[in-house]
Amino acid sequence: MNKRATRNATLLLALWLAAGPAAAQDEADDGVETTVKPLPSEIMPLTPGSLLLDIVNTGEHLIAVGDRGAVVVSNDGVKWAQVQTPTRAPLTAVDFVDADHGWAVGHDAVILHTADGGRSWEIQNFEPELEMPLLDVLFLDQERGFAIGAYGLFYATTDGGASWEEVDSPIREDEWHFNSMTQLADGALFIAGESGTLAISTDEGQTWSAVESPYESSLFGALPYADKGVVIFGLRGNVFVSEDAGSGEWREVTTGSVASMFGGTLLDDGRKAMVGVNGNVMLSANGIDEITVLKSAAGTPLSSVIPLGDVLLAVGESGVQRIALQ
Repeated sequence: MNKRATRNATLLLALWLAAGPAAAQDEADDGVETTVKPLPSEIMPLTPGSLLLDIVNTGEHLIAVGDRGAVVVSNDGVKWAQVQTPTRAPLTAVDFVDADHGWAVGHDAVILHTADGGRSWEIQNFEPELEMPLLDVLFLDQERGFAIGAYGLFYATTDGGASWEEVDSPIREDEWHFNSMTQLADGALFIAGESGTLAISTDEGQTWSAVESPYESSLFGALPYADKGVVIFGLRGNVFVSEDAGSGEWREVTTGSVASMFGGTLLDDGRKAMVGVNGNVMLSANGIDEITVLKSAAGTPLSSVIPLGDVLLAVGESGVQRIALQ
């Protein structure tokens, strides 16, 4: 599938560039390369303040993942501790189905799994020869999950990741990057990606249909909206909403900003928060029609966000950032 150089390289993928070797090569006595093995992550004291790309609340712990195989864990969102992983590949996304079982994905098509709440991790997939990153992961339960990424990379598992198979679907034909997968309020699965790529599954990922897009450039994420709808966001502050995610009918949301948005979350009170370049945070009210733009103290790119009490916890180029809610 890796047939050409990255088309229309996005700000998000630039943020995810590797910062060092993630694998080591074994050589035979004659110097011929034989195998490539992953290098374990290094425990570094400054990791919680360095490049982190996704964050999740497991119900018992907060876990963030990022550059050079980094996984950091916190009980309160203030003090963070790094745990070692079996890879030095940048980790781009993490998902937990309960307090114990979680998965993280990243460069080298790596997939990691934990069964003890993030204390230890094992490799389930590692394919550096593909030279393609996985960009998001979503599990429906302990057995069924999906991992998606660059050039239409799309894997599924029905046994908790013990085995992964490529998904055969027409939505992969153009090999656009799949940036995110989201489960909507009615259970539908929704993909947002490069060049306005949108797709939906209403049968828990067994089949997928393309959705007409309101925007021809990159879309980075989606959030549930009402009973069957979705909010999508991407480059240059573009945000659109649909009352029916599969209908292809969209309404543009006036944001007052051209800041690209890379990640988003739902708040307990129903508001939506989206984060992106220059530390910008879009906070919605009145459904999605009123947008307030906040900014993190560091002012550096943010890639993911979750609510925690009266603050947002966002991660990005400067590690974990706390942003007060208004």
